Amino acid sequence: MPDVQALVEGIRGGARASVSQAITLVESTRPQHRAQARELLTELAANGQDAVRVGISGVPGVGKSTFIEALGTRLTAAGHRVGVLAVDPSSVRTGGSVLGDKTRMARLAQDPRAFIRPSPSAGTLGGVARATVQAMAVLEGAGYDVVLVETVGVGQSEVTVAGMVDTFLFLTLARTGDQLQGIKKGILEIADVIAVNKADGDRQMEARVAARDLAGALRLVRGHGEWAPPVVTCSALDDIGVDEVWARVLAHREHLGADGLAHKRALQQLDFTWALVRDELEQRLRHSPGVREIREELRDAVLSGELPATVAADRILAAFDRTR
Repeated sequence: MPDVQALVEGIRGGARASVSQAITLVESTRPQHRAQARELLTELAANGQDAVRVGISGVPGVGKSTFIEALGTRLTAAGHRVGVLAVDPSSVRTGGSVLGDKTRMARLAQDPRAFIRPSPSAGTLGGVARATVQAMAVLEGAGYDVVLVETVGVGQSEVTVAGMVDTFLFLTLARTGDQLQGIKKGILEIADVIAVNKADGDRQMEARVAARDLAGALRLVRGHGEWAPPVVTCSALDDIGVDEVWARVLAHREHLGADGLAHKRALQQLDFTWALVRDELEQRLRHSPGVREIREELRDAVLSGELPATVAADRILAAFDRTR
């Protein structure tokens, strides 16, 4: 069992091993680890860093890792400490993260002012929220003043990540077929900044056209008086336009203002509260002795068609209620 006080001291002292161990602790689903994680986070919250939290998503092949490395190295060179959490919703099947971000961001991974960590979803999108929000708290407690949360971009996970950061940055490409059809309306509704990446060489004109089309689409889905998400072009590979993207992120933060940011984070905390409740109830349901007794029987009955899902669900809940 980890020594929580020793972990807190190590985190505040900037020990990378302590940060890694603490994130492993807050990701754990074991009841005793959850209790220790709560103690750890309470200690860290006392004087944790108020970091700039940015979610980053994008279409497959858009170059998220290249962009994050280009941005991260610029930020560390400017004196920032940068934490990167890579959320992998595909790990719902495996329970662990399969993203090789330390391999794909080799230069940033070696930077002493940066910390990269794949953040597994712990089996559910509720697990994404719990593990990632708490990992952010650990990084902030360790003095990282910029936290970048990357998602591989598979639908609902983007909404989940957008609900835990200050600014949501969406990366896209010019060559994705019909640009507007290739991006779901929901993404346009949650994105705060959009960047068309790989705008280099003979693709610069295509990128500018794509940016113009996206800006037009955004005007249709955003109401008057709201923040108008800027659409810019960049080339992470050639390190062109990355500064402008970051400037737009900071502009969005300035638009929110201190009160707006505090209100947004308060609402996120309320949503997170219910996410924690749902996640905890699911864990208790899974470990319930009464549910374990009937699980296989109900599984076979549902698979064979003998029992409707609605009846099976009622029996599971009844077994859970009897053994609480």
